[in-house]
Parts: sequence; C-alpha cells; structure tokens
Amino acid sequence: MGLGDKISNAAEDMGGKAKEAAGNATDNDRLRAEGQADQVKADAKKVGESVKDEFKRD
Repeated sequence: MGLGDKISNAAEDMGGKAKEAAGNATDNDRLRAEGQADQVKADAKKVGESVKDEFKRD
C-alpha cells in the first residue's frame, strides 16, 4: 500500500469517526449513519490494499 493510500484511508476513517460523533452529539441518525458508512469504506479499502500487497510480495 502506498503512503498516499494510507493517508487517504486514514483521513476517510477519521472523517467518518468525526461525522459519527457529531451525529451522536446532535442525535442526528443520518449523520451518524454516514460516519459509520465512511468508516466501513475506509476499512474495506485497507483490506483490499493489504490483499494487493500480499500478492505483490510473492
């Protein structure tokens, strides 16, 4: 995984956590769900990059 990808995924994850926290603080279900979705997307990208890295090592 390239450094740029790691930074991008981390930023998306942190943004998702911030949205989720804002949704919790304001009792906004839509914002909370968007934050959780952003975190799931970031996690999926991390897994995909890890799989790619494993295939490159062989």
